[in-house]
Amino acid sequence: MKPILLRQHALARMARYGLSERTVLNVVRHPLWTEPDPRPGIERRFGQPPELAGRYLRVACVEESDHIRVLSAHPDRDARPPDGA
Repeated sequence: MKPILLRQHALARMARYGLSERTVLNVVRHPLWTEPDPRPGIERRFGQPPELAGRYLRVACVEESDHIRVLSAHPDRDARPPDGA
């Protein structure tokens, strides 16, 4: 299992929205669905943690050969799962 590195921006967003490290790591490891970010090499991973009361959490990350870098994490009010997710 690759280690996950939380970038400073991700940590600031987590603090702003009251997101625990455990919640963010869980979405990174077990997303409900993923989609590419408009920026090359970045992937958006989505989850629906209980503490967000039905809203989705979007985590932007880059998967390297030896680790996963989390760039940002925040609730996404416009997120809609694809059919079948």
